[in-house]
Amino acid sequence: MLKIRTLVLALGILISPLASADTQVSIGIGLPHVSIGINLPAYPQLVVVPGYPVYYAPRMQANYFFYDGLYWVFQGDNWYASSWYNGPWWFVEPYAVPVYILRVPVRYYRQQPAYFRGWRADAPPRWSNHWGRDWEQHRSGWDRWDRRAAPAPAPLPAYQRQYSGDRYPRQVEQQHELQQQRYRYQPRDPVVRQQYQERYQERAVQTAPARQNRQGAPEERGSRQQDIQRPAPRQQEGPGAPRSQSPQRSSENAHWSGPASSQAGSPNTRESRQSPPQGMDERRQQPPGSQDRDERQQGKDAAREQKRNQEQGRERDRERD
Repeated sequence: MLKIRTLVLALGILISPLASADTQVSIGIGLPHVSIGINLPAYPQLVVVPGYPVYYAPRMQANYFFYDGLYWVFQGDNWYASSWYNGPWWFVEPYAVPVYILRVPVRYYRQQPAYFRGWRADAPPRWSNHWGRDWEQHRSGWDRWDRRAAPAPAPLPAYQRQYSGDRYPRQVEQQHELQQQRYRYQPRDPVVRQQYQERYQERAVQTAPARQNRQGAPEERGSRQQDIQRPAPRQQEGPGAPRSQSPQRSSENAHWSGPASSQAGSPNTRESRQSPPQGMDERRQQPPGSQDRDERQQGKDAAREQKRNQEQGRERDRERD
């Protein structure tokens, strides 16, 4: 039923002579992030609604608004939003439409639905009558506010005037990147801010796997490159050097030869911790095999010296006799 009503409305607009404005408007049915038929050859003229933080397009035959950094279109009984003037658009639930958009008076709707007839031109549409009691309970108080406390209109993203025709960015990622570079304003209305963040976060999650397949995982590439650049462990020198040290020797090294911490105390204390005993240092500088040979040689020398002393003692005894 909604599609039939939308198609009938489309035919009426296309046949109407009012469609020959400076902007082209056609109607279509689309999914979120798909064109709904608002085809603008250039950036539209936008004028502030007096007393409201909302802009409208007086020269367009469409219910086209700008509020809090986003464009809003009411078409076919549905609301759509976009961060760029020519879409792509996403569908907005009636429960999630900002209150200041709902409060715009009827006279600023350039393409009014048939059920608007008889409603006051200087008052907002009777959304409670149109969307029913359930919507009214969820959006209670939407039509009551202090007009003197209305926020100032957000600045228009004038940089988008440079992008028209073939230069208009069609990809959402490109639009978001340009907006971050050229438009510093961030939505202040909590409802608008939530929709803006959810829309771009959802898009980022959907495009992340494809981007990783094209470019590879940066963290994984970084870890592999780090492994390649990491220097190989130094090999021990000297013949007969063991491939690995015993746990006891390793713990001993950690005790006295490790780098001193910045909180280790005075310089003398750190020096005493870093410097091993002299004898131990000389022994540690020799390979284990050399140490064993030196010990055996020293034992043989001591035995020969003892034997020589005994022979000299016996000779002295003979001379006395």
